[in-house]
Amino acid sequence: MRSYVPGLNRHTLIIALLFISGSFICCPLVRAQEKEFTPATENAALLASLLNQYQLQYKDDLNQLPSGNRKDYTEIYDERWKSIQGKFDKQEIYTATDAQDYLDKLVNVIVKGNAELFRRPFHCYFSRSYIPNASYMGEGIILFNMGLFERLTDESQAAFILCHEISHYLLRHQEKSIDKYVTSINSPEMQAQLRKIKGSEYHRREQLQDLVKGLTFDSRRHSRDHESEADSMAVELMRHTAFALTGATSTLALLDSVDEDRTDAEGCLQRTFNAGEYPFRKKWLARDEGLLGGHAHLKSEGQVGLADSLKTHPDCELRIKLIAPLVGVAGAGGAGGSPVGRGDGSPAAVRAGRAFVVDPVKFRELQERCRYEVIEYAFVSDEYTESLWLALELLQQRPADGYAVAQVGRVLNGLYRAQKGHTLGKVVDLPAPYYPENYNSLLQFVQNLYLVDLASISYYFLKARYPELNQYGAFRKALEEAARNKMEQD
Repeated sequence: MRSYVPGLNRHTLIIALLFISGSFICCPLVRAQEKEFTPATENAALLASLLNQYQLQYKDDLNQLPSGNRKDYTEIYDERWKSIQGKFDKQEIYTATDAQDYLDKLVNVIVKGNAELFRRPFHCYFSRSYIPNASYMGEGIILFNMGLFERLTDESQAAFILCHEISHYLLRHQEKSIDKYVTSINSPEMQAQLRKIKGSEYHRREQLQDLVKGLTFDSRRHSRDHESEADSMAVELMRHTAFALTGATSTLALLDSVDEDRTDAEGCLQRTFNAGEYPFRKKWLARDEGLLGGHAHLKSEGQVGLADSLKTHPDCELRIKLIAPLVGVAGAGGAGGSPVGRGDGSPAAVRAGRAFVVDPVKFRELQERCRYEVIEYAFVSDEYTESLWLALELLQQRPADGYAVAQVGRVLNGLYRAQKGHTLGKVVDLPAPYYPENYNSLLQFVQNLYLVDLASISYYFLKARYPELNQYGAFRKALEEAARNKMEQD
């Protein structure tokens, strides 16, 4: 049943559209950003050229694979290449020239201090992903996610992250993991057990899962031993630069909490979408506690280890303890650190290092840009609920931000189109126990909305901000679409 909304009908909607489209501009007051945020245009030609370059390198790698168990090796390297190719095909690699120049300068500081890196060419790029991570992809490619870069405190932390991923490359951790997996899966003992399981009558799937537990190769994640080894080498690489070594421990401390929610979802949703003409309904937050709808929590006794393993960066506290002596021996106490003893009672020489070495102004400017680019990329990648989450988070911090307001409207309009076209499942995440509690609340909110709700929430949310943002192009476009959707539902 379609609900009637007082104060809005087809005639008033047509008038509103005329005002929004610019036929009538009667409200000169504009309190939006002085300069609209415009997402960078990706350089498709450059991405295609880079992809072709790396594809040639990948084919050369295939030619050098061991002859034994070659089929298994080839399949894994093919999967790794498909993952790399996807980053370029989906234009995840950020091609803005100034951003790449800055990242190259950070890397050059590390390379100039470590001569061995001249003999091992690699390339670092910013990724437009919101996920707070960085990764060595293979083929000498290192990606530094904007979702992580925008959370850092200074360049010493960025340097440690780069050194960590460079270490994975230098130590050939991916390749060693592939070797271990292929060797193990083809060993006589493993093959014998596989034949035994194949011949058994019951629980073959469970037996197979138990057998290969710990052997599964995933090129996106390194073993915990590899992480600690990369941490140690990263400190050694940093030691030959002017960066503060305490960037290593402060980065790991940051990564330990990087998955924690920064927004109270239920309070945020109620404040943001409580319009006088269309008040917030508590039923929009109701959880379906049935078999498929409930949100299990990972807080029960015995699940602490599981919760930590689900983090983007597990074991950070242990990793800090392991590298603390390496940082302390160098006398690094951050910018202006204090002397640290050698362990034999004599003072160690202080090499405090600097928090910023390249360009603190550009560092901050790029962090600011990252806040917006990750929201935009999530949206164009059809990750609507993640884009909405990030936009709402930004809106809580900057209530008058034109882009944040417009983006919330764009996502709600996109959800309306998807639900109407029966494709909602392709653009939203579903509530799940491995998501943070607050993000689950947002996902449940989206699942609880009908078409009329999406149309009305979007329209009244945007309408309330019309006087301040009417000259912001993206805002006007979102409001026009919301008004049409609302008219369609009346």
